[in-house]
Amino acid sequence: MNRYFLEVSYKGTHYAGFQIQDNALTIQQEVEKVLATYCRQHIVLTGSSRTDTGVHALQNYFHFDIDKELPQKVVYNLNAMLPADIAINALTAVEPQAHSRFDAIAREYEYFIYQHKAPFLADRAYYFPYTLNLPAMQEAAQMILTYIDFTSFSKRNSQVRTKNCTIQYSEWVEREGGLTVYRVKGNRFLRGMVRGLVGTMLQVGRGKLSLEGFRAVIEAKDCTEADFSVPGHGLFLCKVQYPDGYFTKK
Repeated sequence: MNRYFLEVSYKGTHYAGFQIQDNALTIQQEVEKVLATYCRQHIVLTGSSRTDTGVHALQNYFHFDIDKELPQKVVYNLNAMLPADIAINALTAVEPQAHSRFDAIAREYEYFIYQHKAPFLADRAYYFPYTLNLPAMQEAAQMILTYIDFTSFSKRNSQVRTKNCTIQYSEWVEREGGLTVYRVKGNRFLRGMVRGLVGTMLQVGRGKLSLEGFRAVIEAKDCTEADFSVPGHGLFLCKVQYPDGYFTKK
């Protein structure tokens, strides 16, 4: 049996998230469908990082097993069959025990906000036409680095063993085109966590929540205290990181 990693990127606008589900179009469903057509057998994919409805990815991974070796031309052929908003970037043979989810050591996300109407950003950033106190938001972002328990930023019914995450960087930056971007990297993220952090920090930026109040939200360990209202279409999974040399072992 051969195990492969597929590196994918996608625009999530028309999809109900990454992971396959009943009666909804997902990234996994589309990729499994073209793999089954090309390989002439059913392929089950395991994803590295779930993304919700409307969320985009510059880089995400699947792994799968198949009883034959696949040539590199698979990438071209799969892309020819996939819709325009999903792309296969690479196919890599890995060790049989390699796991796209459990072996990842970090994920990097960015959330994009714009404050002046811009038609070409409408499905890739959140239109938020309010004055923001960016220094206060930056302080809140730095405060996040001092915590590991993010229960308050995990949506209900998250079936995980622990709500602890190690955050490596957390910051707000301004970019060309009037974009305000939240950047965060951590070893793992909980369901809805980045959007919860962004939504709650926007309340700080608008002066509706103090920095002390933001700290109280974190320490409450209660998801009803956080603001999860920001939409998925402003969020990008930018990178999934594996240990050095991971893809050269086989």
